[in-house]
Amino acid sequence: MPSPSSDPAKPAPSDLSPDPSGFAITARHGEKARAGVIRTPHGDIATPAFVPVGTKATVKAVLPQAVADLGAQAVLANAYHLYLQPGHDLVDEAGGLGTFMNWPGPTYTDSGGFQVMSLGAGFKKVLSSEFSGGEKARTASGEDDAVAEGKERLAHVDDDGVTFRSFINGDVHRFTPEISMQIQHGLGADIMFAFDELTTLMNSRPYQEQALERTRLWAIRCLAEHRRLTIERDTKPYQQLWGVIQGAQYEDLRRQASRDLGAMEVDDQVFDGFGIGGALEKENLGTIVGWVTDELPEDRPRHLLGISEVDDLFIAVAAGADTFDCVSPSRVARNSAVYTRTGRVNLTGSRYKRQFAPIDETCDCFTCTHYTAAYIHHLFRAKEILSATLCTIHNERFVVRLVDEIRASIASGDFEALREERTGAYYGEAR
Repeated sequence: MPSPSSDPAKPAPSDLSPDPSGFAITARHGEKARAGVIRTPHGDIATPAFVPVGTKATVKAVLPQAVADLGAQAVLANAYHLYLQPGHDLVDEAGGLGTFMNWPGPTYTDSGGFQVMSLGAGFKKVLSSEFSGGEKARTASGEDDAVAEGKERLAHVDDDGVTFRSFINGDVHRFTPEISMQIQHGLGADIMFAFDELTTLMNSRPYQEQALERTRLWAIRCLAEHRRLTIERDTKPYQQLWGVIQGAQYEDLRRQASRDLGAMEVDDQVFDGFGIGGALEKENLGTIVGWVTDELPEDRPRHLLGISEVDDLFIAVAAGADTFDCVSPSRVARNSAVYTRTGRVNLTGSRYKRQFAPIDETCDCFTCTHYTAAYIHHLFRAKEILSATLCTIHNERFVVRLVDEIRASIASGDFEALREERTGAYYGEAR
């Protein structure tokens, strides 16, 4: 960011547009796949990149140093959870998210919108997959007030924001675009996302249109508040603000949202990048991402929220996505599921009781170079906490390494060959 001060991380109030050197494309493959570099005050992110999720300022069961050692370039934390506990003011006082959790590299925070909506409807973290298919999810009328069975609605949206009850103690809270920006500025992440309304595939077309317009208006408010806070907190490094593209499975809505946010400007402040959010049908992932990247500016990065499956990563990169995050690698690891080159397996199975060899002999992670599958099988059977640590390290390294290989393949021109090799092995005959 150009600035009259000696600190290149601080923007001048009159020039809050994206720094042309803040994102650079270094290689391309095919129509849309690209490799590049996102520059932040806490280091560069080579893209495509997978960003492990540290929801509450921690990747569950794993030390931040171990996350760095497995090759992660950045981590993503959750604004909703950190707002509720310990509070963004405390994190700010501690020196920001990275300092608070002893993570030296770049950080992302989401806006809290997903958690407000999904937890408020009782669906927890499975909202997208719950709504990703099936006859009910495609009814013409939709279910605009859907609530999980046996739950009560804890979040209520209006044009100004969302009122919700804490899942911790039931206290009532209010999120608006301005409050989300204040929380995320307090958390101090290098990259943060605008506050948006999450919709599902069960919502009706009229509600999708209403929510998209609400999200557009909220995006304008986010830009304005981000600009105000950036100027007010001018002793802090600049935080990038990325807009979030919604529109569910509708091509016209996705394209319109991309055009609106891509061209949006408030007093010289524009979005530094973009997140692609909302519930997506897996079978249409590449098509939907392609609609969005067709319309977004080429000179800014795109983050696809909630993706980590092998085939999805290749599909998304081919469609023009740059970075990804997902809780799945760590979540399934805590339940004994691990990724291998030949598919996902469950280490509590009897076949691993005497496997005195690594989980995956092709893996270079700390777990596979120091421990056997038999030992980890024992840890799970004995309900030892170390089981979650070792498997999380392995799974996060698996995804990080795969995306690193995808990035290298774009530069070398071997993307399609790598895609065929890795997806063929992973989805072939189960081990």
